[in-house]
Amino acid sequence: MTLSPRYLIILLASLVAFGPLSIDMYLPSLPLIATSLNAIESDVQKSITVFLFGLFLGMLLYGPLSDKYGRKPPLLIGIGLYFLASFGCAMAQDIDQLLIWRFIQALGGGAASVLARAIVRDIFAAKDTARILSLMHLVTMVATLIAPLLGGYLILFLGWRIIFILLMLLACICFFFVQTKIQESRPETLNTPSVKSAFNSYFLILKQPTALCLILCNAFSFSGMFAYITGSSFVYIQYYSTSAQTYAWLFSLNIAGIFIMTLANAKRLKHDTSKALLSYASHLSGLSGVAIIVSYWLFDQLTTMVLFTFLYISVTGVIAANSTANLLNLFAKQAGAAAGLAVAIQFGLGAIASFFVGFFFDASPKAMVLIMSLCGLSGLFFLKLSQQNHST
Repeated sequence: MTLSPRYLIILLASLVAFGPLSIDMYLPSLPLIATSLNAIESDVQKSITVFLFGLFLGMLLYGPLSDKYGRKPPLLIGIGLYFLASFGCAMAQDIDQLLIWRFIQALGGGAASVLARAIVRDIFAAKDTARILSLMHLVTMVATLIAPLLGGYLILFLGWRIIFILLMLLACICFFFVQTKIQESRPETLNTPSVKSAFNSYFLILKQPTALCLILCNAFSFSGMFAYITGSSFVYIQYYSTSAQTYAWLFSLNIAGIFIMTLANAKRLKHDTSKALLSYASHLSGLSGVAIIVSYWLFDQLTTMVLFTFLYISVTGVIAANSTANLLNLFAKQAGAAAGLAVAIQFGLGAIASFFVGFFFDASPKAMVLIMSLCGLSGLFFLKLSQQNHST
């Protein structure tokens, strides 16, 4: 590697941020996109669902291929595809074109999200994996904290298409630094005889009960957040009558919560195990999920909605970092496949949650809060199951 560890973490975090930035930055513009493209609200919400589904497929593809052919070639191909698709999104003239290009954009972005995590496991010691992933998540959260605020104000002056032009610029910068500053990190001792055997790693991982439960614990937590992402702009702007700029600030409050909790997680890892911190965060996620739906039925106030969604979303980064670290330590020799599978299932379930929010959306928060609650409780359930499997 030709970058210092500090700058390497920033670059890897920027790659992981492809997915969040591609969604968070343009959330405040969803109602505007619906008007601009003469589309109904549910069709615009599908632009999130198809993006998540594209990430799901892309991540399943890149992980095993990187175990076979190395991290760098598929990473560069993915970033290039992301750039081209972002241009297509910026030029879209109707909702169908936007949906197609968003799907292709996600296929490219999946490489960045998966392979950045695999590179971490390649070059850092196992005991440092959770801490490095937490630090990467902090950098990513700074970007996603700024993204909706930037997007909310940019659309006032330059329209929604500027969002995708900025994503093209991000892809160009990352492509340059990956090409010039990152060397191949795939361990020479990692000898995968065929592409088929690389994909067979998925079945090896899924057959391990603890691994499967760790993956699902993280995936359900993440899916609840994407239920919020899919429904919140319409719920806040139209149901609770906030402006797009106010919504951007409220959304960024959640990202600030993730940042604070992830920073605390990185510091606590010097004293507590990642398994203990995963347990704390999963319990808070489950309890917050219940509080979201109960407070909605009892009060239906913007204040309580903001409070309990904040508590739920703030621990998603802690759950992601610790569950991923434990998973990668179980499968160090299949780090690419393990990271790809975990993040793919995470986005796959996120796509399902997003679809159901859009499908059952009735201009009220009902669908969003119900799915968030179910996801929080499901994540806690699989954490408990993983602990039982580990003890036996």
